[in-house]
Amino acid sequence: MTERVHVGLGDRAYDIHIGPGLLGQAGALIAPLLRRPRVAIVTDETVGALHLATLQAGLKAGGIDSTALALPPGEGTKGWPQFERCVEWLLSEKVERSDVVIAFGGGVIGDLVGFAASVLRRGVRFVQVPTSLLAQVDSSVGGKTGINAPQGKNLIGAFHQPSLVLADTDVLGTLKSRDFLAGYGEVVKYGLLGDAAFFDWLETHGPSMAQGDMAGRIAGVKRSVEMKAEIVIEDEKEHGRRALLNLGHTFCHALEAATGYGDRLLHGEGVAIGCALAFELSSRLGLCSQEDPSRVRAHLRDMNMKVDLSDIAGELPDADGLIELMSQDKKVVDGKLRFILARGIGDAFVAEDVDMDVVHKVLSEALAAR
Repeated sequence: MTERVHVGLGDRAYDIHIGPGLLGQAGALIAPLLRRPRVAIVTDETVGALHLATLQAGLKAGGIDSTALALPPGEGTKGWPQFERCVEWLLSEKVERSDVVIAFGGGVIGDLVGFAASVLRRGVRFVQVPTSLLAQVDSSVGGKTGINAPQGKNLIGAFHQPSLVLADTDVLGTLKSRDFLAGYGEVVKYGLLGDAAFFDWLETHGPSMAQGDMAGRIAGVKRSVEMKAEIVIEDEKEHGRRALLNLGHTFCHALEAATGYGDRLLHGEGVAIGCALAFELSSRLGLCSQEDPSRVRAHLRDMNMKVDLSDIAGELPDADGLIELMSQDKKVVDGKLRFILARGIGDAFVAEDVDMDVVHKVLSEALAAR
C-alpha cells in the first residue's frame, strides 16, 4: 500500500515514501543514509507523547540508537529562542557532519529543524518525518526551511533539501479534525493551481478522506507530493514556476500576521481563505468566470472549512491594514506585490502588476460581510 515519489535533484535527490506503518519501518529506510547507527530526533511535546516511542522502536528494529528533544507545540516555537535551543542541543549531542537529524512533527518542526540542520556545522543531512497532513503534502517537500520574524513568516531561513521523507498516513488518524482540514487547504491548493482533474477528484473524495478513508488519504497525499516535486525539480529556488505554490499565500500570510500566528487562524485555514480570495480577485479582474470562485467556496464549505474573512473570529485590520501586512511578504519584488491568480481551476499564474484598487475592493467587501 506504500507509494513512493522521487524528487530528482541530481546529487541532492531523495525519495518520499507515503503510506501506513512507515514509523515502524523507519530503521530499515534510514539505515542506508547513516555512517554510524545513531540519530538525533527533534519533535514537539504533542507529537512526542503520541508517536515518539513508535518511531524509536522502528529505528531500534533497524539497529539505530536515537536521542530526542521535544519542543513546545505551536507556531510560537518557530522563532529564535527555540531555534537556538534546538541548535545547542544538537551540538551537545555531538551531532557530526556525517550524521542525520530527524525532524519529527508538523510544519513548524520541519521548518525549524531543517533550518537548524542547514546551519549546524555548515550543513548536516536531515530526514523529514511529517506528522500533519499539511506537512506531508507541502512543507516537508522541497527544502524550504526557516523561522518567523516579528516582521513576518519565514523571513529567516535557507534552502536545504531533506535526504528522505517518510509520510506515515497512519499518523493522520490522531489529528484533530480541525488540523486535518487545515492541511486539506494545501491539498485543494494543488488542484486549483495546476490540475483541474485532481480538483474534480477532491470534490468527490475529499469528504471520505476527512472521514478516514486510508486509500483516499494515500492518493491525495501522493498526488499533492507529485505536483510539488515536479515544480521543485523545475524551479528549486523559486525564481519562476515554484511561486505558483504560493497560491492563496499572499492573503494568508497577511491574515496570519493580523491574527498573531495563533489558534485564531491555522496556516492551512488561511491558505483556504486565501485561495478563495485569489479566485475572487481573478474573477473581478476578468481572468476567470464568476462560477470558479463560487465552486471553490462550495467545495470548502462542503468540507466544513473556513472560507471567508467572516469565518475568522475577533477583530481584523481594515483593507489598508491588510495590504500593508501583505507588503512585508517575501513575494514582494521591486516593491511590488506578487499575486498568484488563475484563469480557471487548474490554471494559475504569477501576476506582478495587479490593480491594487481591485484588491482593496475585494478585501473591503469581504470585511464588510463579517
